[in-house]
Amino acid sequence: MSGPDTLADDPIVTDPDLYRVVLENEHVRVLEYRDKPGDATHTHHHPDSVMIPLAHFTRRLTVDDRHAEVTLEPLAVRWLDAQHHRGENIGATPTHALFVELKDHRSDAGMRVPLGPR
Repeated sequence: MSGPDTLADDPIVTDPDLYRVVLENEHVRVLEYRDKPGDATHTHHHPDSVMIPLAHFTRRLTVDDRHAEVTLEPLAVRWLDAQHHRGENIGATPTHALFVELKDHRSDAGMRVPLGPR
C-alpha cells in the first residue's frame, strides 16, 4: 500500500479547508477537492490515484524546482502517479475534482464477488 509518508503529508491534514473524504474503505479513499482562483495547497502526497475533474480548471503543480501547468475539462479523467506536490489555482474558475486514491492492487480473477456497487 502506498500513501502519505507521514500523517503530515496527507492532504486532509495539510489543507482541510480544500480536501474532504467522501468515501473510504480497505481498497480506496475518495477525496473531493474544491478551491477558488488564487488558492494554493501546502506540499502533500497522493498515492497512485485517478483524478476526475468536475469543472474546468487551470493549475500549477510544483515540487522542488519543477513546475507543470495543467488545464483540464470536466470529466477528463486522468491517472496520477504517486507524488508529492503543491498546487495553485492559476485560472479564472474554481477547481472541483475527485481523487480516487488506491490502497491496494488486488485481482478478483476467479473469485466470486458481489455484483454491483458496494
